[in-house]
Amino acid sequence: MIAALYVEPEGSYIGLPHVDAWDEARDARRYAGPYPVVAHPPCQRWGRYWHGAPCKPHQFRMGEDQGCFASALTAARNYGGVIEHPKDSHAWRHYGLTPPPAAGGWVRADTFDGWTCCVWQGHYGHFAGKGTWLVVYGVVQADLPELIWGPSESGPTPAMVERYGYAKARRVGRMALVGGKDKTKIRNGTPAPFRDLLISIAQRASAEKAQPPLTRPICRDCADFGPTCPNSGTPCGLTGAAAKDPQR
Repeated sequence: MIAALYVEPEGSYIGLPHVDAWDEARDARRYAGPYPVVAHPPCQRWGRYWHGAPCKPHQFRMGEDQGCFASALTAARNYGGVIEHPKDSHAWRHYGLTPPPAAGGWVRADTFDGWTCCVWQGHYGHFAGKGTWLVVYGVVQADLPELIWGPSESGPTPAMVERYGYAKARRVGRMALVGGKDKTKIRNGTPAPFRDLLISIAQRASAEKAQPPLTRPICRDCADFGPTCPNSGTPCGLTGAAAKDPQR
């Protein structure tokens, strides 16, 4: 069983066996376990236009998402699982996560045994390519899947070139040329093959692996896990329960 957080009420996770789906009505910020998660926290306040539309900028402050990303991160760190967000999300640096290389490959995300990577959903059926960052908890490095790395094809389709000409089609991109009322739904949607990939990652996770053991050193100077403090060059000084002492 896994929990799918911040999903669309009529999206691809609804009705799947062994998936506890949390849409907006259930308020995924209230999730408190016990299953590993696949989390899609809202990205509007973390992306390129976090401040608002280009024609009306600076309506909002970066990161003001009512605590959605923070709660998703807490759930993944506590119970294991994977968080998905757009490539170049400002949430990574805001929460101390290492931005992954665009070329692909898993790299350490933080000091909580997280792993992060960059992948394009176009390899898994998304119409627009959709560069994506993932961060995973509760899965050891040897169990992380090998994904299809590098950018996917996201240029104009032959039909778009025929209708608009190559120059315009290339300039404005695929999504801008999609007509009808479903443009946002298509852009925000998760293709079934990519959804299944995320579910498979969460199924490999466990709460026991997600949280760092208390015996790992936490340094009084750098507040990080050792074994060597980057500030002093000496072994980190506090471990175990002592590291949780607020008087350190």
